[in-house]
Amino acid sequence: MRHGRKLKKLGVYSGLRSMMLRNLSTSLIEKGRIETTVTRAKSVKRVVEKLITTAKVDDLTTRRKLHAYLLTPEAVDEAFKLTKDRYITRPGGYLRIIKAGYRKGDAANMAVLEFVEK
Repeated sequence: MRHGRKLKKLGVYSGLRSMMLRNLSTSLIEKGRIETTVTRAKSVKRVVEKLITTAKVDDLTTRRKLHAYLLTPEAVDEAFKLTKDRYITRPGGYLRIIKAGYRKGDAANMAVLEFVEK
């Protein structure tokens, strides 16, 4: 049952929201850490944790799934490299959210989202 599983709207309509999550996920995998609002960081964390868990099995099907979601082929290769090097034995919890204070312009609560093991 789906009761109580409300989606975070993130202040945008659905097409822009899904593209924003894809962009943030791609940037996080390519760069290793991003700074964004706390709500967006929590949403991206859910997505990227699932992508890294999917990337543990390196076959054609999972490569196609990651190519369908991530925006660049470099990000797909980096996801498989991350999984192989760092997270193959880890059962989950690949990311951490560190509170980074408030943004100067609009006082939004900011956070840094980064991978756990470097």
